[in-house]
Amino acid sequence: MVTWNITTTVDEFILLGFTNEQNVQILLFFVFLLCYIISLIGNIVIICISSINPRLHTPMYFFLRNLSFLDIWFTSSIIPEILKNFLSVKKTISFVACFIQMFIHLSLGGAECYLLLTMAYDRYVAICSPLHYTTIMHPILCIKMAILSWGGGLTNSIFQTVFTLQLPFCGPNVINHFICEEPILLELACRDTSLNKTLIFICALVVAVLPFFLILVTYFYIISRRRKAFSTCASHVIVVTLFYGTIFSMYLRPGSTHVANQDKMATLFYSVITPMLNPLIYTLRNKDVKKSLKEITRKKSVLDFAFNI
Repeated sequence: MVTWNITTTVDEFILLGFTNEQNVQILLFFVFLLCYIISLIGNIVIICISSINPRLHTPMYFFLRNLSFLDIWFTSSIIPEILKNFLSVKKTISFVACFIQMFIHLSLGGAECYLLLTMAYDRYVAICSPLHYTTIMHPILCIKMAILSWGGGLTNSIFQTVFTLQLPFCGPNVINHFICEEPILLELACRDTSLNKTLIFICALVVAVLPFFLILVTYFYIISRRRKAFSTCASHVIVVTLFYGTIFSMYLRPGSTHVANQDKMATLFYSVITPMLNPLIYTLRNKDVKKSLKEITRKKSVLDFAFNI
């Protein structure tokens, strides 16, 4: 059983959040609440539509359901706590809750990095080997790839969390951020964290940079073989650009160059904005999803009309 360092005297952390101005905090509360509601509804709709419609029982939508399910928990792991702090005078989070939040955040973030890679591979096979698509992307392989994606994120999180828990925290306990994020927590440790920062960098290379590089290679092959078909992957490219771009700015910068406002904006984009935009991007740019939505709406209208007769 892992316990935190015996020299740790901190039992809670203070999250400074975005601002101390009460009026601005109330405004931000409603903005974040709206983002959370849009994210939940959008991702739940994608899961339901792709599960109900037999035409969407394909590898592409299997991975999309995984992504939507992941994004629901990704936002749920931080936004409720953020909303609570907007309405609280003392914006504190316990030591244990802080590390649990960090653990979940790292796990789901890592899993999303790998899921986006599996989705890129799926598009590569569909475009470059359409005749062999069903043979290559069979259900067993899709399940294995999903398990590896979730397992890769979990392994990364366990590894980093355990190493961070070995550090002593004896004050200060003020986090200039709105969530417990590992690079920021390291700044509060009462011991040299060079090893931990090196570990973060190595993990970022394996979890973020490597998948991103492989995605670039995948799209290079798609463009070189079927340039016109690349437009069908536009939504995935948008998601990848938003997600990886902000993660790199957070986890691949030297610790000494961390700037509070930049860190907050980076985390805001990949933890809140991207999960909210994912269902909108995939829905607005996807003919199959839009067609399924129209069919469901049409059926509902027919049923309402029948019941009103």
